[in-house]
Formats: sequence, C-alpha cells, structure tokens
Amino acid sequence: MSSKSKTQSPKLPFVFSNFAITADGKIAFADHTFTPFSSERDREHMMELRASADAVICGSRTINETDSILGTGGTKYRRRRLAKGLSEYNLRVVVSGSGSIDPRSQIFKRGLSPVIVLTTKRISAARLKKLRALADEVKIFGEREVNFRAALVWLRNQWKVKRLLCEGGGELHGALMDADLVDELHLTICPKIFGGRTAPTIADGAGVDHLVEAKRFELRSYQRMGDEVFSIWNRQPSR
Repeated sequence: MSSKSKTQSPKLPFVFSNFAITADGKIAFADHTFTPFSSERDREHMMELRASADAVICGSRTINETDSILGTGGTKYRRRRLAKGLSEYNLRVVVSGSGSIDPRSQIFKRGLSPVIVLTTKRISAARLKKLRALADEVKIFGEREVNFRAALVWLRNQWKVKRLLCEGGGELHGALMDADLVDELHLTICPKIFGGRTAPTIADGAGVDHLVEAKRFELRSYQRMGDEVFSIWNRQPSR
C-alpha cells in the first residue's frame, strides 16, 4: 500500500443546507418558536432539494417544535428521486447530544424510511433505551458534543449517504459550519424583519472572535421570485 493511500482522508458526504431567512438574518422568533414565513415557492424549493438528497439531517429542537417528519413529499418528488437513481425515500437523521427528542414525534410514527439518531455519551440510559426502541439506529459520537466529522464518515460508509441536506436548526448548522463540513448554502431571503438579540440564525453557537476565522462562502447564483431572493453559496477554503 502506498503512503498516499495510508494518509488518504475518509470520504465525507457532500453537505448542503437550506434555510429561509428574514432580511435581518433570522430563522425563527426570539423565543425560538418557529412559524413558516416564506412563500409556497420556497417550500417547493425545499422539497426539490430533498429530492436530490440521500439523507436529511435536523436537530431535535426543530423536530420537537415543528413535528416535521423530514419526508420526501408527494409522488412528483419521489419520481424525481427515482429518475436520479436514488431510493424512493430519503433517510432521516435527527441530532441530539442529550437524546431530548420527543418520543411522541410524528417522525417515529411515519415509517417512510429509516430514522437515525446521532447523540453523545451525555444521553441517559433511559432515553437511550427509549430511542433505540423507536429509531432504526441510535449512534453515539463524542463525549459531550457530537463529533460530526466522524458521524458523517459513518453515514457515508454505513448508510451510503453521498448527499446530506441540513435543514437546521441554528445550533446544528453552526456546529457543521464550525467543523468546515458545509459545502453549499441555499438561502431564501424573505422580506420580513424579526429582530431580537436571541432570535436564532443559521449559525448559532460559539462563533468566531476574529475576521480571519470567519467561514468564507462565494455567491454562485441568485434569482428574485416575487419578493424573495433565492441564492446559492459555495464554501471557499479557509485561510
């Protein structure tokens, strides 16, 4: 085996994310409650992106507050998946370091595709047992915080996830950004202002202290549709 093969990095999924944001960069209200505020076209865009993903990943708070099932959508979108050579339904991945996912969530009741839970050693034995009875697999990555690089390598190797779509929330997406794992951003900018210093954004968490540490993205394309702007951004190498 060559030295190049020995040092070759494990393959990661291509990670792309999708958010509707207000003109002041918020994704929900200051109390973190979420009410859909984008257009019907934006919701169609969300389903179109899901139709191109092997898996959709979401944080437990988003699941608990919206009761989303991270589904593929109607027949039109399932046909698009099959035409792309994908499985009819996308894999569904939920993240919670403490396992705080409501066991009554609809995602556990709609058996469209496997549900995977990523968690940490912080999870209690009781929650771990309950989630293992509900989800198709519960996998621990990390002591206190999820090791997303290791988790994504596992998703690629174990579940054949080549394209992973992140739909939030801000803390999960911020952690993926901190780990330099987000390759592409889809942002729909909506003509609303929420305000509020505690209102979540697409990159909550510790953040950076210096400009040189900022994550860099380049605008690839944008299109105005009605009063919204649909934009796509590509990650640039860190300095």
